[in-house]
Amino acid sequence: MAATGQVFLLLGSNLGDRPQVLASAREAIAAQAGTITGQSGIYETEPWGITDQPSFLNQVLEISTSLLPEDLLRIILNIEHDLGRVRYERWGARVIDIDMLYFGTTVIDSARLTVPHPRIQDRRFVLAPLAEIAPRFTHPLLQKTSAQLLDQCPDDSAVSKIS
Repeated sequence: MAATGQVFLLLGSNLGDRPQVLASAREAIAAQAGTITGQSGIYETEPWGITDQPSFLNQVLEISTSLLPEDLLRIILNIEHDLGRVRYERWGARVIDIDMLYFGTTVIDSARLTVPHPRIQDRRFVLAPLAEIAPRFTHPLLQKTSAQLLDQCPDDSAVSKIS
C-alpha cells in the first residue's frame, strides 16, 4: 500500500510526566509508524467514562504512513507497551493511550480494529484537537466534518487548550 494521507491518531496521558509521555509517543510514532504531517496543540481534559482519576493531556496527530491499518495498530500497541501502558480497566488511568481515529476514509470493522473510531462524535476531548488541525475532514460514515461534529457534540466535559 502506498503512503496514505490523513491518518489521525489521538494521544492521551493522565499518569506520570504527561508532557514528556506525549513527546516520547510523538518521537516513537515518527520513528516507527510514519511521518507526522500535522499536530494539534495539547489539551487538558476531564476524564471520560471513569471520572474519578487525574485529568488527561490529549493531542491529535496527523501522519502519513505506508503501513496497512493492522500493522499500524500493532506498532501503536507496541509503542504504548514500551512507554509503560498497562491495561487494568477500560477507560481507567493510563500512562499513554494511542487511538487510531481515522485511516484516511477507510472503514474497518474487524475483531481487532474499528475505524473510524466508533465514539469520535461523542467525545469533546477527541473533537477539539481534531477540529483544530482538520476542521474540514469528513467522517466517512457520518458524512459530517470535524467542525460539525464538534459543534453537535453532546459531551460537555471541560477541554482546555494549554499549548
